[in-house]
Amino acid sequence: MTPDQVILQSIQSIFIGETFSPQILLFRNILSYWWVVAPFILWSILNSVFVLYMRTSWGVATKRVVLEVKIPQSVTKPLKAMENFFNAFWASYDPPTDWRTTFFEGKIITATSFEIVSLEGVPHFYIRVPAMFRKLLESTLYAQYPEIELVEAPDYVATVPQDIPNQDWDMWGCDFMTLKPDVYPLRTYADFFEENGEVRDEKNKVDPMASLLELFTHIGKGEYIWFQVNAKPISVKENDFVKRGKKEVDKIMQRAKAQPAKQSGLVDFLNNTVDYFVEVVLKIIGIFVPVGTPEEKASTQKQELFPPAMLISPGERETITAIERKISKTCYECNIRFIYLARRENFNSGIKSFGPGFTAQFGTQNTNGVKPWKPTLTKIQSPDIFAKARLFVKKRNMFAKYRDREPYPGSTFVLSTEELATIYHFPGFEVAPVAALQRIEIKKAPPPSTLPIEE
Repeated sequence: MTPDQVILQSIQSIFIGETFSPQILLFRNILSYWWVVAPFILWSILNSVFVLYMRTSWGVATKRVVLEVKIPQSVTKPLKAMENFFNAFWASYDPPTDWRTTFFEGKIITATSFEIVSLEGVPHFYIRVPAMFRKLLESTLYAQYPEIELVEAPDYVATVPQDIPNQDWDMWGCDFMTLKPDVYPLRTYADFFEENGEVRDEKNKVDPMASLLELFTHIGKGEYIWFQVNAKPISVKENDFVKRGKKEVDKIMQRAKAQPAKQSGLVDFLNNTVDYFVEVVLKIIGIFVPVGTPEEKASTQKQELFPPAMLISPGERETITAIERKISKTCYECNIRFIYLARRENFNSGIKSFGPGFTAQFGTQNTNGVKPWKPTLTKIQSPDIFAKARLFVKKRNMFAKYRDREPYPGSTFVLSTEELATIYHFPGFEVAPVAALQRIEIKKAPPPSTLPIEE
């Protein structure tokens, strides 16, 4: 029977009802009852789509406000104050209570976006926070920095065309990712000697923010630089960074080797008995089996005499201390993003190095660092098939992700409150003498509660 005849016979069996072989009968039954099996096959896909739809709906319904931070001329508080703020603001942690809330309401832990932007050469500090946590943010931030001002402002993203890139505007952007597992900490303000008691004069302190603000002033009309840190409070329930950190410590201390499984007493007895008889037989027949040179034996005995903590190098000890310090602190799941956009006649491709230049300050060889994450870079790698179209899509997606303050899947990592305070804080004029940064001279304060009021 030719293939054409087989196909014709199959079609006839489906539509006429005649069966010519068990294979054709099976095929006919599959076509007839596919709807019974399909829900089980498509369940995981449909479930993911439904949950994504509900989460998107819940996120759209959650109102958010943009607050601009007005910084005074002199910021006398140490960076520890910013860390205290992030510790207090962790109270915005509000996870879904049960599966019903997750599945039917789409509730998720909301993130707050901490942003430093340059609008045509003028730096600004913004915080985009869910409206329900605005009071919490204001109270905790004013408690640490009473001299600042928080002013509700329109979203600066809306000041540029929303269809970038287009024929008049171009952009470059990327997300950042850690070089090592995120339980390894970044370089923090303690490493910049900010809290050193010997540094009494404010102008002699070192602040990593100074370089970013200085770079922000080197752009002109029609140019914008946006730097964004999305931070979502988490616990070990969502991300068990404590367990992962301990595994890294065990690996460094060479305690991660698999331990031999415990055996029963009978098996232990039989093994010892067999080993004893083998040793006796070998001695009787005069066979000597070397187990190692005297130097190797001495080295093995030395390793058994000293605990693993005494066999690690000073650098490894510092790394272990840094990891344990990080996992002991309150942490956030973060996403860091940098965007440069400008009119095409003003676009300067060299400015795209400003973001990586700023984040490079937080990297060390023995702990961790951050670098641009290749999947999000607005450039096209080989092959060069449909390069322009692919680049256009990547740029459009990057702009939309920034506007919505939404991270790419897999672009988040854990940062402690100490690391967050190092990346985002409010520098004084002494450590960041940037004239373009608009500062307030006098902070407004409400009248005292004891002031008499005429009725």
